[in-house]
Amino acid sequence: MEFKFLHPRDEIIEIINRIYMNGMTTTSGGNLSILDDDGSIWITPKGVDKGSLIPKDIVRVFSNGISDGIHEPSSEFPFHLAIYKARPDIKAIVHAHPPALVSFAITRKIPDTRIVPKAREICGKVGYAKYALPGSDKLGEVISDIFKQNHDSVLMENHGIVTVGNSLMHAFQRLETLDFCARLTLKANILGKVKVLSNEELDLSRKDIALDEFNPDNHTSKEKEIRKNIISLIHRSYSQNLVTSTEGTFSARVEDDIFLITPWGIDRKYLSEEDLVLIKGNKREAGKQPSKSVNLHKKIYNKNPYINAILIAHPPNILAFGVTDAKFDSRTIPESYIVLRDIPKLPYGLEYRTGELEYPEITDFISESTPIVLCENNCIIVTGNSLLQSYDRLEVAEFSAKSVIASKAIGEIVPIGKFEIDELEKAFDL
Repeated sequence: MEFKFLHPRDEIIEIINRIYMNGMTTTSGGNLSILDDDGSIWITPKGVDKGSLIPKDIVRVFSNGISDGIHEPSSEFPFHLAIYKARPDIKAIVHAHPPALVSFAITRKIPDTRIVPKAREICGKVGYAKYALPGSDKLGEVISDIFKQNHDSVLMENHGIVTVGNSLMHAFQRLETLDFCARLTLKANILGKVKVLSNEELDLSRKDIALDEFNPDNHTSKEKEIRKNIISLIHRSYSQNLVTSTEGTFSARVEDDIFLITPWGIDRKYLSEEDLVLIKGNKREAGKQPSKSVNLHKKIYNKNPYINAILIAHPPNILAFGVTDAKFDSRTIPESYIVLRDIPKLPYGLEYRTGELEYPEITDFISESTPIVLCENNCIIVTGNSLLQSYDRLEVAEFSAKSVIASKAIGEIVPIGKFEIDELEKAFDL
């Protein structure tokens, strides 16, 4: 979807729908705005159900204060106006009440975005604004003062979150990523002490990948089917919170050294078949930029001819084990052990050090008996002989981790015993 061609009304509706459907705000909570080129502000209305807004509900407030629309502008309009005046570079604002971030707001803490590699870069500097009456000019003063200090995301004491950007999508991605950090931190704290990354470790994720281009002679029916299947599963994974709009890479082998991979820098919710990048040997499909993990995918395929699909995802429950010292035990229910086997946790950074001789390769840890690895403070890498098998493994890993974390509220898990494991391995030829 090309947001640059959407009318501000339609853009706001698209993003508020995502926020509401992702459980980041309520019927009456939150507000979004866009600063137009003429200085007018398009904003969500006051007192209208956020779950059923349509374009005609969006209100336009001109620079002289006169509004145009069938509703009144949001009661929080004063702080939107104050932020725009304080920071001329800001073109859009998102305010919402995601439960995980509200939990930080009511304990008066800020999520640490160094918990995963790219969050700090996406969210920008995160600030904290003292409480002031909602809808008041005072609230506008308090929040705008924090944004003046070059913060791009501001947690509001006992209230919610405000994120800004050079576009509404930019502001939304900051909200989504900061919320992910908050959810991940909450789950991880149940398991143990949360580890964060150093500046040197964060720099590892910024490596660029250079590949020559090629123009495919044709696109086979097999390739087209794989494109369709990847897109179907990446959309499903987004709706299930297994990936975010900015993070998550899926690939599938077409044949030998040819595979398809998701692109870099395109929102996962809106990916289409034509966005996927065909990789052939050391070349990429002309005019497209593949995920920066493309070389890792290539190495895994080259070493493991039985692997036909690789999913790199960021599900918050299984990743909670990756940001703490807690060990994930798959011996919970038969399905978990059969599908997942043991999942090794690898030191942070191996996924970025492909080809550096002084470090072990991730491919050294992946085999038919170990189809999944968990990368500390980053992601889970899931492999399989098909896209569906890989996706099932991804889902089972996240569901199993969610059950283990939830069990902490009632007691320690009692894993399946050795006798039962031996029985399962014989019965299912594991």
